[in-house]
Amino acid sequence: MNNLIRQLKRLPWRWLLQNAAIATLLLIAIELLLKFGLDVDSSNTVERVLSILYAPPFDLIIPIITAIGMGAFSVYLCERQQPFLLNSSTLWALVFCLLLGLFVKSLLPVLPFLTSLSYYAFIGILVGVFWKGRPYWR
Repeated sequence: MNNLIRQLKRLPWRWLLQNAAIATLLLIAIELLLKFGLDVDSSNTVERVLSILYAPPFDLIIPIITAIGMGAFSVYLCERQQPFLLNSSTLWALVFCLLLGLFVKSLLPVLPFLTSLSYYAFIGILVGVFWKGRPYWR
């Protein structure tokens, strides 16, 4: 048990939380732009595109794809900063940080157009992080 706590303490939490915050802020910015586009667009093109994207076959796919992109983008940010070694434990900690970011996002008064904290987002983040972080599993 002592070894597990020591391993958790040695993870680069600061960098992982920073990367998760950047990915979450980018997601919030995209959602705000969509909301702004819905409010401003006089010809309702954004509303029509969103209604097509959220039709029954795609209404489950869009949040998963968004979460996959969020996870892959976070691993990309970790690769670019590189003040630490990426391995399987840091990838799991990054998944936790991204879920924490989605939890904080769910507390904000922003409508979740793309994704929110759910089981589908969890699966998407797992796929995105471990798909992009495949070379760092070992």
